[in-house]
Amino acid sequence: MEATTLILALATLAGLYMAWNIGANDVANAMGTSVGSGALTLRGAIIVAAIFEFGGAMLVGGTVTDTVRKGIVSLDAIGGDPMVLAVGMTACLLSAAIWLHVATYFGWPVSTTHSIVGAVVGFGITASGLSAVNWGVMASIVASWVISPLMGGVIAYLLFRLLRKRVLDDEEPIEALARFGPWLIFVLGFVLALALLWKGLKPLHLDLPIGSALPIALGAGVVAGLISAPLLKRRTRAIEDGGSHDPERVFLFLQILTACFVAFAHGSNDVANAVGPLSAVYGAIEHGVSEQVTVPMGMLLVGAVGIVIGLATYGYKVMATIGREITELTPSRGFVAEFAAATTIVAASKLGLPVSTTHTLVGAVVGVGFARSLGALDLGVVRGIMLSWFITVPFAALLAAGLFSLGRLAL
Repeated sequence: MEATTLILALATLAGLYMAWNIGANDVANAMGTSVGSGALTLRGAIIVAAIFEFGGAMLVGGTVTDTVRKGIVSLDAIGGDPMVLAVGMTACLLSAAIWLHVATYFGWPVSTTHSIVGAVVGFGITASGLSAVNWGVMASIVASWVISPLMGGVIAYLLFRLLRKRVLDDEEPIEALARFGPWLIFVLGFVLALALLWKGLKPLHLDLPIGSALPIALGAGVVAGLISAPLLKRRTRAIEDGGSHDPERVFLFLQILTACFVAFAHGSNDVANAVGPLSAVYGAIEHGVSEQVTVPMGMLLVGAVGIVIGLATYGYKVMATIGREITELTPSRGFVAEFAAATTIVAASKLGLPVSTTHTLVGAVVGVGFARSLGALDLGVVRGIMLSWFITVPFAALLAAGLFSLGRLAL
């Protein structure tokens, strides 16, 4: 078998393995709050992920991606040999996937992007030395280990304290929800619309500047709030007529809505973590070394399929960590965590602050638990998760370096 054929076959298998692990870890932590709170069953989470991950990947997911993720390694530094790049990116895919598999086995929610970044660092240093790595970018990634969970946690803490004061601890929580709910829906509609218009719809040419996106998002929030007001009154009245005074039943719908958005955003942003490096391998062999490579829609589809299968077959471990083990979640708490994470990601990305979706969501869940009391958190689980974050980059880097060295010997 020719070397190029062997590399293409290995890269394809590594890409599928990576997609499966993204589903088992990354998508699982996004769906974990909904499953843990009871808003969605495991089957429901798989259906939501299938629909909205596919939608995000196919409709919004970029068809062009940097061959070397996030500008971590200079292609000039590693030379112009396409086989070196192909072997290196295959090693990166495989090492990142192996780390995700290990983390999932222990139930640790870790960052897929940081796994790829660590692997690329290991490949770059092994190929061309320390000078090949953009250490400024690496410093921003290290900063994100603090910024992401801290921002998500603070927003979730403040939002849950407000929700508890205005609704959950009220003498008549159902009536309080009918009054406060439309304002909550207004903010939700505004943030989601702003996220889509300002942050991400570049393939559809809807990545508007803030001056244009802001009034449209405000209008969407107002419409959502106005529409929700009579619906909330009708729903809360039906709950009271049934003899219940539990507002959590209303938050079921809100959490499912935020889960759909998180899945859509994940599909649009992170499917490329699996198929981007794979496309780089194909591009290097067919067209030579290039800073950018086109990702075929068929490859995006394969990545999305692999992600959904990973969630369905092995996602239960990370979902258990996010949904039950950090703190006890109800629909209102799960909604706050997901909403805080989405808000943090939109705000931080436009402020130029480095954030990780996984780290932000974990921080938001911790913030919700801390808003109840420190005793509501399992600090042992939190410590284990934070340790896994610091292991991610060096583990993936060392493994990629070893795999690339073995592959280069075979060239």
